[in-house]
Amino acid sequence: MSVSVLGRRPVVEPAALIAGLVPPPHFAEASFDSYVPDPDHPSQAQALAAARDFARPHQRRLRSRRGPGVGLYLDGGFGVGKTHLLAAIAHALDGRAAFGTFVEYTNLVGALGFAAAREALSAFAVVCIDEFELDDPGDTLLMARLMRELTDAGVCVAATSNTLPDALGEGRFAAEDFQREIQAVARVFEVIRIDGPDYRHRGSLDFPAPADAGALDAAAAEQGAARVAWEALVADLAHVHPSRFGAYVDGVRVLVIDGVFPLADQNQALRVVGLVDRLYDRDARVLAGGGGLETIFTAEMMRGGYRKKYLRALSRLESMVHAAIEHHRPV
Repeated sequence: MSVSVLGRRPVVEPAALIAGLVPPPHFAEASFDSYVPDPDHPSQAQALAAARDFARPHQRRLRSRRGPGVGLYLDGGFGVGKTHLLAAIAHALDGRAAFGTFVEYTNLVGALGFAAAREALSAFAVVCIDEFELDDPGDTLLMARLMRELTDAGVCVAATSNTLPDALGEGRFAAEDFQREIQAVARVFEVIRIDGPDYRHRGSLDFPAPADAGALDAAAAEQGAARVAWEALVADLAHVHPSRFGAYVDGVRVLVIDGVFPLADQNQALRVVGLVDRLYDRDARVLAGGGGLETIFTAEMMRGGYRKKYLRALSRLESMVHAAIEHHRPV
């Protein structure tokens, strides 16, 4: 049975936002034992050991409130296993860790208010923040204050990013004007660098040619398939809050897209990045026709301050496209 996404306007209650702070389906089985370090990059084994050590005190006993919380910051490129290790920390703590992306936490504060969000997160031993990034001054101030108050209350913080904490916001706004707040974030963390290529493709991006009409029709006939025109999808996302993108694609096993073309502006592009992340979290597959998905972000966008977000989205899109092709490959 096919599903429809266009026109969905999901409502997510505050309690559901808190309950949803768990590793997504893509990382439901992530553990320290299932992380396989690349022997050519010793920093991966070092990061695994650091993540285990970070989780171990919380596995042995309930968190003490007698001292401030500490932080672990996993920094590296795309596809080196940072999110896997972060999810492994959350799973090891068995309900005593909150897990969400940076944007999910900022959306949580928007939904609950700062005081209520801080109170809810203070109940956890560890707050895990995936894809930590600061895209504007407001988020800088908000997250710096939230993390400072959580760690003062004894909550520990683990985060992943591809930007060192003292460089957060670089290239997006006048970071020097917010240096005190940025440094407050940086002081929380022990930084662990993870090197290596993107495991999803172990090299440069390699998108297949756009799917033809027959392949698109076949994929659209699958159970759980949603078929949309690219132009309509991009327009519809403007009416959905990013905190609800996950609910927007719930139940979608394969997204079939007709008529892909380059995006017109940065707002469209950032909404598509958010959608791609939530599709990837849910192990969805993607098949597209028209222009190549590798062309959706313009050269100007790729030179700007959000370049790393776009590269991550392209890496994840490529993985989901290849998954769709493999799914239909004759045995």
